[in-house]
Amino acid sequence: MPVAFVRLSRCNLACVWCDTAYTWHFEGDNRPHRDGETFARKANQLSLEVEDVAARIADLGQNRLVITGGEPLMQAGKLAEMLEHLPDIRVEIETNGTIDPPARLDVRVDQYNVSPKLAHSGNPADLALKPDMLDRWATDERAFFKFVIAEPGDVEEVLALARTHAIPPARIFLMPEGTGSEVLREREEWLVPLCLKHGLRMSDRLHIHLFGDTRGS
Repeated sequence: MPVAFVRLSRCNLACVWCDTAYTWHFEGDNRPHRDGETFARKANQLSLEVEDVAARIADLGQNRLVITGGEPLMQAGKLAEMLEHLPDIRVEIETNGTIDPPARLDVRVDQYNVSPKLAHSGNPADLALKPDMLDRWATDERAFFKFVIAEPGDVEEVLALARTHAIPPARIFLMPEGTGSEVLREREEWLVPLCLKHGLRMSDRLHIHLFGDTRGS
């Protein structure tokens, strides 16, 4: 569906396959990334006043807002302040699931898209998979889980997390990792049967098929 879309900078994790490394992998950041490319912070990080951002969002004329990153909840206080200027818009926040949103922000969120990072992301499990936070999201009916899948074995890791933290299968989406249509289609050939077998949902990457691996503006 058409939505207003805001991408924030900075992340507390570093996925080796991240397709938005320009939001965090700045010059001097030695965390690994498979492309090995770093980005100039000044050219890729824009600072705006809260009221300005809210006005720009309102001018887009959409009734739904998706806030993504980087990791948006690193800026939770400013997000709460911004959303107070947008009382009538429905809000989704995309998060890696490691940060608990403060109440001032939480009351303004209609949906959380929680994407815990599996072992193939390259993040240490003690940073990426915090048991207390996984329990917190599992008990929040607004939270839908999206796991990035690179190979069939990754699904077993998802199933183990679902059992441990009582995550309802109806709120679990599996999404193939990839930045090109050919790779996505190849992985969906074995991912679809696994979703059907385990009663999980699948998320394609429609924007890749439509626009390719390109940055928004």
